[in-house]
Parts: sequence; structure tokens; C-alpha cells
Amino acid sequence: MDNTIPSTVDKKILKVISNIDVNKLKGAYNIRKNGKLFIRNTTPNINIVSKKDKDGIDIIIKENTKNESVHIPVILEDKNINDLVYNDFHIGKNSDITIIAGCGIHNDSHKTSEHDGIHTFYVEEGAKVKYIENHYGEGNGTGKNILNPTTIIYLEKGASLEMESLQIQGVTSTIRNTKAYLKEDSNLTIKEKIMTTDNQEAVTDFYVELNGKNSSTHVISRSIAKDRSKQKFSSNIQGNTKCFAHVECDAIIMDKAKVVAIPRIDANNIDANLIHEAAIGKIAGEQLIKLMSLGLSEKQAEQEIINGFLK
Repeated sequence: MDNTIPSTVDKKILKVISNIDVNKLKGAYNIRKNGKLFIRNTTPNINIVSKKDKDGIDIIIKENTKNESVHIPVILEDKNINDLVYNDFHIGKNSDITIIAGCGIHNDSHKTSEHDGIHTFYVEEGAKVKYIENHYGEGNGTGKNILNPTTIIYLEKGASLEMESLQIQGVTSTIRNTKAYLKEDSNLTIKEKIMTTDNQEAVTDFYVELNGKNSSTHVISRSIAKDRSKQKFSSNIQGNTKCFAHVECDAIIMDKAKVVAIPRIDANNIDANLIHEAAIGKIAGEQLIKLMSLGLSEKQAEQEIINGFLK
């Protein structure tokens, strides 16, 4: 464990990706820095244990745990670092908790910094989880900032997970894979927001199996592609019983950017109700004109529209 005093960069990154003050941390947390444990705390209901066979942790939450949270942010500052971590979450029955993850990279070099996180959720019967994951990059170097999150979700009967994923800025390349397997009366809600600029690339891939009667999922992706950046969104929803799914992909394309949306919905049961909506387009001229008539410049009007779209 690295017990050095958090740097100014540490504090800034933690505030951006997790909205926490490292000097006022409470509850359960595990902060990882440059591929190693930086600081950790547990509570009577939430235990965090380092894996023995590979890099990563097991987060074990007792049954009936309510109104608690756990922070597990990652910071990269070293040059030319490639960090791979496996985190498993074991959520006890009838718990109701919030998990805040995310990764921030500060890269002042010409070399690549990369963090790949594989998070697996085992959510027991009746449990509720809110999972927040923010990604952010900064620095004055020319090196790449790469973030590749993989999320695997198993929802037992009556369980639910709400996932909020935000890519804020400064991420050169990202491949975001999410796989979920839902049992009876379970629900998965995913809200994704991404903005790419310059020559950045972002790939999102959702795969959801609705295996239990009355299981449901809502996937909402909103993205903005600027400059020469590229984005690709794909979703594959398998309705294997009486179930409901709604997937919505909305993207604003600007400058010389490119956006691809690939929907797939498989109704494998007569009572599967699956909906997919996708829309890609530029900012409407009448929106700009209306805001500019209120005294905003064209750039200011564009920014207001972008801020509203990503809310």
C-alpha cells in the first residue's frame, strides 16, 4: 500500500471521476494508483479483499445492507503504464447500495497510459445497486490515454442494477463492453454518455440476455462526436421469455466525425417485447438560431445544446 500524501493531481482526478475529497473520505473505499493499492477502508457491512491469483479485489456486501456506498477509483500518473484489474462485486440479498468507480489518467509524456478494468457483479435476490463509472483523461503530453472497461452482470430474481457511465474528456481510445444475464423479475438500466473530439475513437458493445419471466432492460446511449473522431455503438438484446427491452441510441455528429449504430434485437419468445430506436444527426439550425437570438454566439449556442443533450 502506498501511504504517501495525495498529490494535487490525485485530488483533482478523484474529484472529477468520483466527486470525492480524499481528505474527507468515509465509508468503504479502495483507491488504486499506478497499478497498486493506494489506500483502503472497510465497514462492518462492506469488506474489500485483494485477490491472490491476479490484480484486483473482491467487494463483499452483506445481506440487507442499506444506504451505504463504496468508492473504487483508479488513478494513473506514471509514464508508459498498462494496468489490468479484475474486480468482483458480491451483493447480498435485499441490499440497496451505491458503487462509484471510474478511472482518471494524467499523462504528460509521449507514451501510452492504459487501464483495463473487468468488473463482474453478482447481485443476489431482491438487491438493488446503483453503479456510477466515470472516465477522464488530461495532461500536456502527446501520448495516448486508453480506457477499456468490461462489465459483466448477473441479476438474480427481483434484483436490479442501474448503471451510469460517463466519458468526460481526454480519452484517446475506449472499447466498452457490457454483458448482462437477467433472471425472473430483474431489471437492468444503463445510461451512457460519451463525447469524443480530435481523432479519438469510442466503441460501445452491449449484450443482454433476458432469461427470466418479466425481466426488463432499458439502455440509453447519448453521444457527441466532434472533429475527426469516430464512434461505434452496437447492442444485442436476446428476449428468451416474457420480457421487455427498450434500447435508445442518440448521437450528435459534428465537423468531420463518423458515427455508426448497429442494433440487434432477437425475440425468441412470443411474449418478448423488444424496442430499438436510433437517431444520428447534426445540431438543428433552428436550435442555433433560437439561442443566438438570445445573444449567444454560435459557439456558445452549440455548447448550450451539447450540455443539454448530455444531461
